[in-house]
Amino acid sequence: MTKNAPASERFLELRNIQKWFGGVHALRGIDLALNLGEAYHLLGENGCGKSTVIKIMSGAIAPSEGEIILDGRSYTALDPIQSLGAGIETVYQDLSLIPNLTVAENVALSEQLVGAHGRLARLFDRSRLRQTAERALSTVGLPTDRAFLNTVVSDLPLAARQLVAIARAIATRAKLVIMDEPTTSLTRREVDNLIRVVERLRSENVAVLFVTHKLDECYRIGGHAIVFRDGQCVAQGPLEDYSKKQLSELMTGRSIDAERYRHGKPGDGELLRVEHLSAPGFSDLGFSLRQGEILGITGLADSGRNELAMALTGVAPATSGTIALQGRPVTVRRPADAIAMGIGYVPEDRLAEGLFLDKSIFENEIALILTRLSNAVGVVDKQQGRAIAARLSEEMRLNTKDLDLPVGSLSGGNQQRVLIGRWLSIGPKLLVLHGPTVGVDVGSKDTIYRAIQA
Repeated sequence: MTKNAPASERFLELRNIQKWFGGVHALRGIDLALNLGEAYHLLGENGCGKSTVIKIMSGAIAPSEGEIILDGRSYTALDPIQSLGAGIETVYQDLSLIPNLTVAENVALSEQLVGAHGRLARLFDRSRLRQTAERALSTVGLPTDRAFLNTVVSDLPLAARQLVAIARAIATRAKLVIMDEPTTSLTRREVDNLIRVVERLRSENVAVLFVTHKLDECYRIGGHAIVFRDGQCVAQGPLEDYSKKQLSELMTGRSIDAERYRHGKPGDGELLRVEHLSAPGFSDLGFSLRQGEILGITGLADSGRNELAMALTGVAPATSGTIALQGRPVTVRRPADAIAMGIGYVPEDRLAEGLFLDKSIFENEIALILTRLSNAVGVVDKQQGRAIAARLSEEMRLNTKDLDLPVGSLSGGNQQRVLIGRWLSIGPKLLVLHGPTVGVDVGSKDTIYRAIQA
């Protein structure tokens, strides 16, 4: 793809990059080159090495072997200050924003750390901070008024936090902007605006590297495809040289059935009836759901869809209206009420709201059934629990059999499989799924769709 490009255009090159984590060979001889003014799409299943390679580029981790050529200079490894100083800005999947700082402080952070000319800043320049933040926020379509600039990031919805992270990445004189799943929580309008930002960056001779699973967006942007599978680069070249089907098969090593939506007749019994339901964010909603039926609810980020999910599951109870489950009126005031009734909830933000990241797969999978697994004095039957966790992991096609791995060490797709598996452990009557395939690869999507339809 870029092997024959003039050296003057080349900004970053990786040569025979190897990375081991203990006994796991995460990257196997990666060779790739990125040129200024070009767009690249790094594709592959979760766990294939994409996040590892961008962490090496950004200086977060060092390769075990190999060479990095950055702006014509050779390195065995980079540190974050070297990476930032050379013009590499990264938007990670977890956004890496500082929750107790304001929007303006987060956006201007990189420039304040490194300085306007790539040198380590010694003084914190508040006058430049606001100007930097206003310029970057307006570029991604966010407000620039004083109230928004002074908003603490933890008070923002997920979509706004994602745009703030992108604004921070483009706030400096970047030469390479790396975006890890940048559109997972964005509306179509916000995605359209981001694509315009990418076009502007390319026109300014900035390289852009997307780590994504959304092939439609790749083709809208254009550029080059880089496909990883099992720690290896299995294909790279102009995006137009590959069909979506070819890219999916390269990513997974197998044929993915495109027909996900199975038409079938729901059961005869009514499972759920909602009438005149209201809560902050929505009002007077009503609908019904039959046994075995899949109901899709859509809307913009602030349309009330999130609040409805939380009302049905007791996270943020409804203020008025009725909910009937299998013909009987129920009151859902807290998540424990919902769980007792067989109502499960997979939230939009699995990292902040769904998983115990420092706990193992085993501990996460059995978290909802501890009472069932415990004897009269509260001792958990771990043997039975491990058998259940192993079964759920197999059903969700987890790519590891080690149930003692911390969930925080897993890829996004495997984390989502663990979360859905946990809710399957209670044998739910109703499962409320908020964006169940956000930020996961095509293979994980296929597994999740099959689990939903089962």
